[in-house]
Amino acid sequence: MTMSNPADMARALRLAAERLAAGGLVAFPTETVYGLGGDAENPDAIARIYAAKGRPSSHPVIVHVSPEADLDYWARAIPAEARALIQAFWPGPLTLILPRADHVPAAVSGGQDSVGLRCPSHPVAQALLREFAALKPSGQGGVAGPSANKFGQVSPTLAAHVRSEFAELGDAEMLVLEGGPSEVGIESTIVDVSRLDQGMGPVLLRPGHISSAQIAAVLGAEPARPDAGAPRVSGSLKAHYAPRTPLHLLSLEALVGYLERHAGDAERVAVVAFQRPGQAAYPRVDWYLAPADPQAYARDLYALLRRLDAAAYNRILVERPPRNALWQAVNDRIGRAAAAFE
Repeated sequence: MTMSNPADMARALRLAAERLAAGGLVAFPTETVYGLGGDAENPDAIARIYAAKGRPSSHPVIVHVSPEADLDYWARAIPAEARALIQAFWPGPLTLILPRADHVPAAVSGGQDSVGLRCPSHPVAQALLREFAALKPSGQGGVAGPSANKFGQVSPTLAAHVRSEFAELGDAEMLVLEGGPSEVGIESTIVDVSRLDQGMGPVLLRPGHISSAQIAAVLGAEPARPDAGAPRVSGSLKAHYAPRTPLHLLSLEALVGYLERHAGDAERVAVVAFQRPGQAAYPRVDWYLAPADPQAYARDLYALLRRLDAAAYNRILVERPPRNALWQAVNDRIGRAAAAFE
């Protein structure tokens, strides 16, 4: 659904909010990726999200709320550490795992007693959340919104990606709000603060645009790594974010070695690398130079993988990014994409 002027935008947002209130699905833009949204308090709407994505019911979804939301409505407890992170990073690409309020359906968290909450910064997402909240008797409108793609596949960063992914669904089954390209391009950072009363400090469950160092600057210590008792969260499976074309993550040396060994093969190969070494020509190989900046790399990653999928390559070879803290989120996403083909 396009929004070419303010009047069109207002109508589109009103229709989308009414669709959510009726238990329907709305795909909406955020600064991270596009989300597939449903009323977070409606088990039937949540079930529709899972069915559309082909998502296992044990895999949690994140609840999006507006900047004005009463977080005590959604969580049984909000510790001081959570409030400090909210003050520093909301609205923005940070999801907090908190103890779930009893009236919030367990389906949003895959049956767990926690809930993932995020306040997006994208203006269209915020406007939708406010419009939806105004229709709720409580005045609290949460939208359960995992990425708007089939489960395990590449997340969408454009409305066109969503329409392509769900070509079988028309407007009657899923509205798609336009919001331009996602600015961040990868999913939110997820921090667990649901177990502080058990002596477990904040835990980084999924890296993202907001880094561990930034979190440490607020909390005074870096969050711990995931432990055996950590809540399940979106994007935590070993294989995820994968294109349909087989993808392999290699050092530049190993990548060049592969091309030399298979120079006579008939398959078409896409190579994503930070540089093109030497002057050697490899038949049926196309090179795509990757940004040297990790934030630019993250912003472009999913759109590039979708383009390569559409180009019908037989294989995608990706040069392994640097292994340091600045590249943690990118390495997480591209590593999980490659794991789907191991």
